[in-house]
Amino acid sequence: MEGLEAGFWAQGLRVAGVDEAGRGAWAGPIVVGAVVLPPGRHPFKDSKLLSPRAREALAEEVRRVALAYALGLAEAEEVDQLGVLGATLLAAERALALLSLPPQALVTDYLPLKTPLPLLSPPKADQQSPSVAAASILAKVHRDRLMAHWDRLYPGYGFARHKGYGTPEHQEALLALGPSPVHRRRFVPVAQAPLRFSQDP
Repeated sequence: MEGLEAGFWAQGLRVAGVDEAGRGAWAGPIVVGAVVLPPGRHPFKDSKLLSPRAREALAEEVRRVALAYALGLAEAEEVDQLGVLGATLLAAERALALLSLPPQALVTDYLPLKTPLPLLSPPKADQQSPSVAAASILAKVHRDRLMAHWDRLYPGYGFARHKGYGTPEHQEALLALGPSPVHRRRFVPVAQAPLRFSQDP
């Protein structure tokens, strides 16, 4: 057995890996994945190091081998209300509550969850824990699909390409179109954009 969760597995504990996608984006939700893997070796890697095609394939593998998995979301309005960390914690709580098997220990990527369970939360855990990597893959794949959906509903912003993150293309679209309904209004580049949006979803 390898990874940060190996010690928990050695104690016979059921471990959930938790990771997010979308914390730094200007638009769209924060998505948190929670995955309970069986003890052993797994091929999952940090989603940021994978191509979209590889992520899709590994997401299928996660769903096939996981004992339980779930996704929790915090929408753009909740990010505005709670801040990035507060919204991430809320999405994580939602994901963990949806797991069909309750975990007995947790590993997160530097996310300080309030929990009575044993918790490991080092930075870059998605590179050291297959459970966290699996969670990051599910979160990223799901969020990318959501952003493709928003791209169809709100054309012109390029959501399918930049996924809501701050790029020159996104900045130019904000200046031309104003914020869409899925933008995070308290993020400075969005707050400074003129209110020109007029497209109906």
